[in-house]
This record gives sequence, C-alpha cells and structure tokens, in this order.
Amino acid sequence: MNEQLKIRIAGLEDADTIKEFNKAMALETEEKQLDNDVLSAGVKSLLNNPQYGFYLVAEKDDKVVGCLMITTEWSDWRNGLFWWIQSVYVDKNYRRQGIYKSLYNYVKELADSKENICGFRLYVENENVTAQKTYESLGMKLCYYKMYEEIK
Repeated sequence: MNEQLKIRIAGLEDADTIKEFNKAMALETEEKQLDNDVLSAGVKSLLNNPQYGFYLVAEKDDKVVGCLMITTEWSDWRNGLFWWIQSVYVDKNYRRQGIYKSLYNYVKELADSKENICGFRLYVENENVTAQKTYESLGMKLCYYKMYEEIK
C-alpha cells in the first residue's frame, strides 16, 4: 500500500532508525565512522530531554525514510530563538522525492505557531553542493559567517 508522506515529531521508538541514519550520514558526507554506543546514547538523550531540541521523522509506506534534528540558539539581537536544522538524512531509496522539502515545510509550520522563533539556520559541508542547492531552492540564503569549533 502506497501511503502519503507523514511528518511527525520523533519518539523513543524511532531512536534506532535515527541512529542508523546518523551513522550513514556521517559516513556518506564526512567519511566518519561514529561510535555506535555514543551515538545511541546521544540520540536517546535528545529524545528524553526536549529542552535540548527534537527530531522530526518522515514516514512513507509505514517506514521512516528521513529525519532531521532541531536544536536552539538564543539570539539577544532578536529576542528570540533560532532553530538549527541538523542531522538531516533521507534514505537513499527515497531521495529526490520531496522528503526534505516536506520536513523543512513542517519545521516552518511549527515555527510559525511559536512567537519566539526568529529564524532557521543550518550548516553544510563545503563540498556538499547537492544539499546547498536544495537549501537555496527552499529560500535559505548563504550567510557571511564562518564556523569555528573546539572539540573537548
């Protein structure tokens, strides 16, 4: 049976699928092997602590086929929260079918229902031109910030 795409907030029952999607994304985009136990604990920690953020999943044919994670950043300049879109993954068999577009539109709808959300941000690998074109096609603009980090 071919069902319509359904977007929903993820629950603990989605933890293993999200973990596998994150492993696949890291390998595909950065050629990184993630530690299974650390990743599993990280996914479950977010699912158990909604103050840190939340995952959205896309379901088609009774199967989770895509996901993304939302975390927040306070902006004192705007007196509101930015939602950071992270851990975006769509199953290879379901790409180029509008799955990410549907997830993104759901994010926008959720944000529109909350007064304190001032915008969305995400980061993308410099070489991931396909993803960059997708984000631009949905109205996102390249900003002028560079990102720095120090991993503890």
